[in-house]
Amino acid sequence: MSYVEVPGAKVPIRMWADPASVEESAMRQLQNVATLPWIKGLAVMPDVHFGKGATVGSVIAMRGAVCPAAVGVDIGCGMSAVKTSLTANDLPGDLSRLRSKIEQAIPVGRGMHDDPVEPERFHGMATAGWDDFWSRFDGVAEAVKFRQDRATKQMGTLGSGNHFIEFCLDEAGAVWLMLHSGSRNIGKELADHHIGVAQKLAHNQGLVDRDLAVFIADTPQMAAYRNDLFWAQEYAKHNRALMMALFQDVVRKEFRKAKVTFEPVISCHHNYVSEERYDGMDLLVTRKGAIRAGSGDFGIIPGSMGTGSYIVKGLGNEASFNSASHGAGRRMSRGAAKRRFTAKDLEEQTRGVECRKDSGVVDEIPGAYKPIEKVIDQQRDLVEVVAKLKQVICVKG
Repeated sequence: MSYVEVPGAKVPIRMWADPASVEESAMRQLQNVATLPWIKGLAVMPDVHFGKGATVGSVIAMRGAVCPAAVGVDIGCGMSAVKTSLTANDLPGDLSRLRSKIEQAIPVGRGMHDDPVEPERFHGMATAGWDDFWSRFDGVAEAVKFRQDRATKQMGTLGSGNHFIEFCLDEAGAVWLMLHSGSRNIGKELADHHIGVAQKLAHNQGLVDRDLAVFIADTPQMAAYRNDLFWAQEYAKHNRALMMALFQDVVRKEFRKAKVTFEPVISCHHNYVSEERYDGMDLLVTRKGAIRAGSGDFGIIPGSMGTGSYIVKGLGNEASFNSASHGAGRRMSRGAAKRRFTAKDLEEQTRGVECRKDSGVVDEIPGAYKPIEKVIDQQRDLVEVVAKLKQVICVKG
């Protein structure tokens, strides 16, 4: 489908979703965003749903301003995937050992490494900028400085919620490794700190929603936020790279006889800010639950833990600010999912996948998400499908 345009106060709302299918609370958030004085464009992805301040699945382009709540608290959250030389025929009948080895190598939930993981131990891992990155921790907000030890030990860890590590097969039987994570606790604490700062600024007092508080260009508060934002986005990127190296290390050891090789890793943020130019204007483009889909850009759009995912290539549609959805998108809240579904339902909906099937992850049940095939179909003018993947192992926190 192409987009549907809904009138908004300052800009039209371009929707790659049926407005009638979007919950009222999310539509209200979109209308609120369209009232911001600095806004120059708003694009809505087919996985749109209610979030804090701004909806998940929205792309907000502003001139001279950025809204930290429109980035989300998991700054730099995103996906990585890599195709391997393994095929379905290389896999054992029982995948529980492999899942266990992955969980042993990569801490999940609130877990962290006993000692910081040094990237030098992984042959061939890109470590460019590693030392420079950590040296810049001295420049982030004083409010989070005491978290440095935790931040170093959480580098290369998964987290919880909708984050995952998966072992997948494409339609030709090739094995892919995939993971989804962000900037861990340090990113959340930086986000919470700056949202609090923004909400107290004078220019934000008349906004329709205090969660839409912004920083304005050429102010010390904006400079401080940009510094911490870009550092946290880099943290998330390094975190995924280190996890992927740990994941590949497990696979090499478990399939030693196969002498596994890996293609280049595909990686993309889906909660972040980027400086981009549209219609002759330099804009700050915030993608909250959306990936960049410029012409030729590779991206990853996952479904739920029982349905599969897509590797895509961007078509460069400027109406969406070169963006696409970041996943299937929730169709019910975590609380609603826990009330509606049971561990038995989870077991049935993840049949054939080696994964947790207990009540602790019922809120991640496939039934709580929109159908990924429909979400992909609604953005055929934004991306083309390169590969369809189906998970056989899914690790969650």
